[in-house]
Amino acid sequence: MHLLVLQHVCVEHPGIFRSMLSEDGHSWDAVELDEGEPIPSLDGYDGLWVMGGPMDVWQEDEHPWLREEKRVVREAVEVQGMPFLGLCLGHQLLAEALGGEVRPSESPEIGIMDVHLTEDGIESVWMDGLPETLSCLQWHSSEVTKLPAGAQVLASSPACAVQAMKWGPRAYAAQFHVEIEPDTVTNWARIPEYAAALENALGPDGVTTMQTDAERCMKEFNDTAERLYINWLQCAART
Repeated sequence: MHLLVLQHVCVEHPGIFRSMLSEDGHSWDAVELDEGEPIPSLDGYDGLWVMGGPMDVWQEDEHPWLREEKRVVREAVEVQGMPFLGLCLGHQLLAEALGGEVRPSESPEIGIMDVHLTEDGIESVWMDGLPETLSCLQWHSSEVTKLPAGAQVLASSPACAVQAMKWGPRAYAAQFHVEIEPDTVTNWARIPEYAAALENALGPDGVTTMQTDAERCMKEFNDTAERLYINWLQCAART
């Protein structure tokens, strides 16, 4: 497959998925939207991935490229039926592009936390082979509060009802992170918005706490990422 990957800050890339894509012979082009790079035509791409970022979906005045990004997501998923994967901000953008709503979280989730598969998640091809409870890295202060018509919730948590969702046969997204690598927390903590959220949630030693907890869970993160990656490729092959 040849994928188009939309990024919103250079350090928030596909992470561990990069090595999986490379090992399987897949290729991908990254577009750095926050640096003013234009989104190319979808022609020639076999799937669209949209990564996380420190901005919010409603900040179109501060980040005008969000309008075009939402249009492209809608075109790819709703019109072309292109295989889609969204993480964190990408999850929220999918929801809003298809008519859902995203709002500030009543209880922001920062840290290593559990998410639980719903009945639809347990039966989903994308979640196949995963335990019903997953440990995931959370770093978000906004969430999907209204699903797009036709969407299914695949995973949930006490503080965030829509942790993962499916729309149509080939569009999948998760609020949580599993693409984590050993340097992810350190890199993300250099982003001012993330650093402030981390300190507010975990205190002045939040970076150390998050890094230690992430290292402890790294194998589980990587195992989950590999399973979701394999399952996503299976979903992408469906017509």
